[in-house]
Amino acid sequence: MVFRKLPGVSASGMGLRLSQKFVFLLFLSGLVTLCFGALFFLPDSVRLKRIFLSKTEIQPVTVGSGSENDVREHLKRPKDQDQQRGMTPGKGETGSKLKSLNRKSSVSHEATEERLAGGKAQEDLTLSGSKTESASEKATSTDRGASSDTFSFQKFQRCLLKPALGRDNGNPADPRTNARREKVKEMMKFAWDNYKQYAWGKNELRPLTKNGHIGNMFGGLRGASIIDSLDTLYIMGLMEEYNDAKEWVQTSLDLNSNGEASLFEVNIRYVGGLLAAYYLTGDELFKNKAMELGEKLLPAFNTPTGIPRGVINLGSGTSWSWGWASAGSSILAEFGTLHLEFVHLTELSNNPIYKEKVMNIRKLLNKIEKPHGLYPNFLSPVSGNWVQHHVSIGGLGDSFYEYLIKSYLMSDKTDEDAKSMYYSALEAIEANLVQKSPGGLTYLAEWRGGILDHKMGHLACFSGGMIGIGADDGAQEKRQHYLDLAAEITHTCHESYTRSNTKLGPEAFRFDSGAEATATRLSDRYYILRPEVIESYMYMWRLTHDPKYREWGWEAVEALEQHCRVESGFSGIRDVYTMTVSHDNMQQSFFLSETLKYLYLLFSDDDLLPLEDWVFNTEAHPLPIIRKSCLQDEATLDKTASA
Repeated sequence: MVFRKLPGVSASGMGLRLSQKFVFLLFLSGLVTLCFGALFFLPDSVRLKRIFLSKTEIQPVTVGSGSENDVREHLKRPKDQDQQRGMTPGKGETGSKLKSLNRKSSVSHEATEERLAGGKAQEDLTLSGSKTESASEKATSTDRGASSDTFSFQKFQRCLLKPALGRDNGNPADPRTNARREKVKEMMKFAWDNYKQYAWGKNELRPLTKNGHIGNMFGGLRGASIIDSLDTLYIMGLMEEYNDAKEWVQTSLDLNSNGEASLFEVNIRYVGGLLAAYYLTGDELFKNKAMELGEKLLPAFNTPTGIPRGVINLGSGTSWSWGWASAGSSILAEFGTLHLEFVHLTELSNNPIYKEKVMNIRKLLNKIEKPHGLYPNFLSPVSGNWVQHHVSIGGLGDSFYEYLIKSYLMSDKTDEDAKSMYYSALEAIEANLVQKSPGGLTYLAEWRGGILDHKMGHLACFSGGMIGIGADDGAQEKRQHYLDLAAEITHTCHESYTRSNTKLGPEAFRFDSGAEATATRLSDRYYILRPEVIESYMYMWRLTHDPKYREWGWEAVEALEQHCRVESGFSGIRDVYTMTVSHDNMQQSFFLSETLKYLYLLFSDDDLLPLEDWVFNTEAHPLPIIRKSCLQDEATLDKTASA
């Protein structure tokens, strides 16, 4: 074939053009790749990512609380400006004011929740990416410093009506009463010293074997007895012991655990104990620890209804219901005993998410039908319906009612919703559960689908004090009636003590088959250093100043000394009806937090932690009444003075 030569073009030139084409095509393909890649990584390319990424890489939507991204954004978003709320780095990343979270549930996630209703619902709030963000937020908060909206301990103190520790640390003028108070203080020091010697850093002391107990309620957290004792040691003036406890919190309290914890127990003991220690001392250490731990509890609320599950892994945020709870239900006394602590977390952090969570629980409870006005003990966190109609003012139900009246009191009597719920519930309790025995004892029976079980648990004996502190705010014509009812229930609980050989009360006592205020089953005869009866003595003394309550308290002190004090601490006993005592080898942390504190307050003047300023959480940790109007006035005065 003859190759015809084109004008002006050589053979070598034709080869160059082929190279140019190749380079051009290479450049074009590179440009297309670059543009596509840029498009893919743009912030608004979510739809493209969903096409190319697997489902496991897509950010999950959090049911009932907005997506995980929403939560993270809200946790770091200031209220009105770009400045963070003056939190200590690493302790208070939740300090910013939150906006309302999107509570719409995704259909697919709800279906998943239905399948997991009886087991471990995987609800991880913390992703690997959030850990990196959290670290950067901590560094940022260091530079930004405190804003004017940071909680002021000085303003809070000025809004108290009386000094927390009274005029003279609550010392009673009567020498006999003072000697009894000193005895209780000695019991606390004895219990503490043995815990420190044999179980330091563990959760509780085993006094017979002289070693520590960790248990599985606290998700790997340690030092429950230390946290529970902080405020007791402080109000008793045991300052050397208090400083040892504080040092342990500073150096050894590790909140980065990865275990399975009871939401209820961690809240009332750890969060409550740390909050109380802060409000009594003003030490920022306790506030920061409380807020850090409070944030770790939030994923438990990520359910279709916002009703938290009872168990949470503090590391991963995964939550599930107790295996023994009917049909994967949540327990009334657990999800209903968060309000006091969570409202204070919001108060300290200026972050509304904590209060929003507990107010959401209340809204749901107000919506659903209540059989005969009663609140059953089991509720599905998936459907928001009652699982079975078992009602008890003792275990499983108790502190829900306690937190209603205390929420009203803690709000400086402005929380009308809590007040309405409490008195409506009390009316239903009186109509359905309050009974009178043939011997004239007033007691609270349990209700099982309309059938009464004539049993009252030791845990229900707190109700004497509860009804007492709520008496003054009931309807005018019922105030004396409520106080009388409180006295009658407290008398019945005292009878459960006096009718045993050890003068200590059983775990539960019955009013049937001829028995009155007596345990008829072997499994109900034990006493584990519980505080509820003594708690009611303390409240009834403060409300009436009837000297019998102090005498009853002293009877309990003598019984504890005779039957529960051992060589290296205090121990529960297995049978209150036999003088040949068998000990259970456990010094419960609530013995230090509640039993001994209530006894000490019983023998102190009323101005030591006065009820006008303080409410006690269900672990006896004192939390102050929030006087919003006073705090706002103080803020106005401060601004005027600085102008």
